[in-house]
Amino acid sequence: MPKFVIERDMPNVGNLTQEQLREAAQTSCNVLMNLGPQIQWIHSYVTDNKIFCIYQAPDEATIKQHAEQSGFPANKISRVKAIIDPATAEVS
Repeated sequence: MPKFVIERDMPNVGNLTQEQLREAAQTSCNVLMNLGPQIQWIHSYVTDNKIFCIYQAPDEATIKQHAEQSGFPANKISRVKAIIDPATAEVS
């Protein structure tokens, strides 16, 4: 299934408490349960003013549907073309 990086502009999100982040995660998970198994949240990176989320979904439309239902912005959605890491540099 395709992976996507979702860039969410959320001013001062890096200042949220653990409880506020937990509530946001619960909101997201509730929407995911309603949308069904075709979309999965892998994890997210919280910075000062943005959240970068990694999702698996069949298409961009499903990502947008999640954003609309959860109330979280999806300012930029990019389909992952490849994953590299330090092991990619090794000669086999």
